[in-house]
Amino acid sequence: MSGMNRRRITSKELAKLAGVSSATISRAFSPDSRIGSATRDRILAVAREHGYQPNAIARSLNNQRSRLVALVVNAIGNPCEAEEQQLLVHRLQARQLLPIILCCADHSDRLQLMRLASTYQVDHVVVFSDMVSMQDAVDIFHTTKPIIVSFEPLENENVSSIRIDGSGAADEIIDKIVRDGKKRFAYLSGTNSSWIDKLRRKWFADALAKRGLSFAAQAFGDYSYDSGFKEAVLLLHRDKVDAIICGNDVMAIGARDAARRVLGKNTPDDIAIVGQDGIAMAAWDCNDLTTLSLDHVAFIDAVVELIERHDAEIEGPHSITLTCTARWGSTA
Repeated sequence: MSGMNRRRITSKELAKLAGVSSATISRAFSPDSRIGSATRDRILAVAREHGYQPNAIARSLNNQRSRLVALVVNAIGNPCEAEEQQLLVHRLQARQLLPIILCCADHSDRLQLMRLASTYQVDHVVVFSDMVSMQDAVDIFHTTKPIIVSFEPLENENVSSIRIDGSGAADEIIDKIVRDGKKRFAYLSGTNSSWIDKLRRKWFADALAKRGLSFAAQAFGDYSYDSGFKEAVLLLHRDKVDAIICGNDVMAIGARDAARRVLGKNTPDDIAIVGQDGIAMAAWDCNDLTTLSLDHVAFIDAVVELIERHDAEIEGPHSITLTCTARWGSTA
């Protein structure tokens, strides 16, 4: 009879075959358990021979830990989110934690998506998405303490947060552009409803106000290359601006291409273009974008640190503030 058709044996049956206790079987399949390597190898060999597979869900009911981390994100395709999520997934896996990724952008019932994830009794929740209500996330994942990275921080003892401060870097960027003679600034938003987007705009608006200037025009994209390209063409035709601050790097690259290819404008001489995020693509030679940059490794370090504080049951709420820097390229 082929192995595919054999009945799965239980952990008790495996213990009997291997001549050990059920507790030893459990330890053999727990990555962080203390067990002799020879004993573990012998148990794993018997398990392979008899087609035994441990049930992580059943084990989590016994020890009250699922080792699952829910990541609530907008989309996987966004280059900035993708870079951050890949880093985080690797860091979680190194700690024997498994991510469940919930993509909110194209899902009509986001509450139901979170409810489904909560039924797996996740140990941690990290909310990157600004498309869900933070209060809903707190209510649904009521057995754990969410970590938020994309909302106005809540004064809530059950919620930890990562705060981003880009005001200093924005001031540095505006200072150079104004000294270079630029006077008519436009802001290209990503999502008008996003608190993070409003915060990013405020950093630059405050820096302009210090110099007696303000945004002369505003446009609304959707964080995509196409929206950056299209909105830049409209802005440059309509408002004769000489600097565009974009809500992210991808829109800034689109705006740069529109300025050069459609309107024949050079950066930064004719027009200055600035992105935000500091994604790898922004530093490619073909883009060489000036951008307000967040250190993504430091960002994921902060997420992991909050997860570890929650694991250690250190009293919260916890908050970590990260500071952005200016990355200078050839566009401003």
